[in-house]
Amino acid sequence: MASGNEVVSTGKGLLIPFLILLLFWILLNGSVAVDTLIVGVLAAFLITLFFRRGLAPIVEFRFTARAWIATAQFLIYFFTAMIKSNIKLAAIVLNPALPINPGIVKVRTKLKSQMGRLLLANSITLTPGTLTLELDGEWLYIHWVTTESADIEAATQSIVTGFERYLEVMYG
Repeated sequence: MASGNEVVSTGKGLLIPFLILLLFWILLNGSVAVDTLIVGVLAAFLITLFFRRGLAPIVEFRFTARAWIATAQFLIYFFTAMIKSNIKLAAIVLNPALPINPGIVKVRTKLKSQMGRLLLANSITLTPGTLTLELDGEWLYIHWVTTESADIEAATQSIVTGFERYLEVMYG
């Protein structure tokens, strides 16, 4: 049975997603008419209540100035890594010798948040030349087209660390 404090803290944890969903509703409708607000409040409340575990990007995000700055930096880093990887992979494919060294490497993440780990795994997969095969706790198994090292620390440094430094600030 939940104590009064647990109910209050759960309610506080749901307030931010509720307000964000309500704001999104208002922006989509472009109206603050009473009937629109009533439907928006009801919809935001039900979504927040029934999908609170599914709202991890909102609930787990650290709403601090530092986290917002890290988000912008993460996006810049991600798109830069994607462009570099595209160029590198194109050079490999266009080379008649096809200089690949495929392999599956095991890397470690220090991220504790489920959403942080999920974003890390997806960021790695969206970067050409790497594909996250499995996420198991702190371990990620990644297929790497040009395996530079099978050493866990070296592979972690090469693949994970760049993304992780921003995601840690954003999600923990």
